[in-house]
Amino acid sequence: MKIAVLQMTAGIDPAQNARTLVQAVRDARAGGAEMLFTPEMSNLIDRNRARASETIRSEGEDHVLAEVRAAAAEHGLWVHLGSLAVRGDAPDAKWRNRAFVIAPDGGIAARYDKIHLFDVDLASGESWRESAVYEGGEQAVAVQLPRAVLGLSICYDIRFSAVYSALSRAGADIIAVPAAFTVPTGQAHWHVLLRARAIENACFVVAAAQTGEHADSRSTYGHSLVIDPWGEILLDMGEAPGLGFAELDLARIADVRSRVPVIANRRPVAEAVRP
Repeated sequence: MKIAVLQMTAGIDPAQNARTLVQAVRDARAGGAEMLFTPEMSNLIDRNRARASETIRSEGEDHVLAEVRAAAAEHGLWVHLGSLAVRGDAPDAKWRNRAFVIAPDGGIAARYDKIHLFDVDLASGESWRESAVYEGGEQAVAVQLPRAVLGLSICYDIRFSAVYSALSRAGADIIAVPAAFTVPTGQAHWHVLLRARAIENACFVVAAAQTGEHADSRSTYGHSLVIDPWGEILLDMGEAPGLGFAELDLARIADVRSRVPVIANRRPVAEAVRP
């Protein structure tokens, strides 16, 4: 299964980001990919929430989603739109950090709202409170593709292994981890966490990432990765924006699980006690 991975430096203008995404759909299909993976916050990155509120739309009104759906249908490509910032259904509802899986006919095959919100204070002085404007999801989601099951997660979820155990129990062969990782946390933990999730669930991990200096003054780590079930890195895109390709040998999953049967040997674990 050949996939394409978009590494981008999203800005504050959704229309410009849409053009980048639509071009990536064209280039992915031209390169022979069956599916394109894009990063978290593909429609905009803007830490100025007052300004962002002027451009964030509901799912039904989001022009970026509409354009990517149209491009997927035009080119007959599966697209994992890593996530979009969208408004909630109620007028006073918080926003959602929502992933979409788009089928080759342009239909939405699955949605996933990011469960774990990034509320941290870093040693670098950066402070993030995603929960101030976003509402977290509650349900892990896996979707059937023609030749594999895709499990969905977003960025900060990577630090919470229960999400990935739930996805592997649902039969996930591939797990997507679209991200906009900060540079300090990326340098410290990005590669090791993604490799660990691939190894402990014996599945492929595809992590499309934001990279570089963004118009809102933040910096993201890049290094979009594709990792096989043994933890081997098949693709590391470094820091430059662009489109990368990788071949996923789906037979590798059964091979790895036969050698180290982590799924078959997994048992329920009760809460720890302190005698």
